Amino acid sequence: MDRREHPQDNSYVRSLIFHKKGIDKILEKVGEETTELIIAAKNQTAGTGKRSETIYEASDLIFHILVLLAQCDITWEDIETEMASRRK
Repeated sequence: MDRREHPQDNSYVRSLIFHKKGIDKILEKVGEETTELIIAAKNQTAGTGKRSETIYEASDLIFHILVLLAQCDITWEDIETEMASRRK
């Protein structure tokens, strides 16, 4: 949220949020990182990949999801509230 409201030159987050493709660029990255996480997890469970690769790809996906949420004006607190409502 801070990077969106206070963009800094040469910021990767800024390049995503203000990309000429608009939100499509962020969505592409979420899709790409999702695929990479799926492959890493599959390789790890098959014994051909490393746990560290799955962690790395999960971190990339979570990062890009957070950028997407910020672009949609959704806070982490909004997500926590939704998750808590599902426990009822």
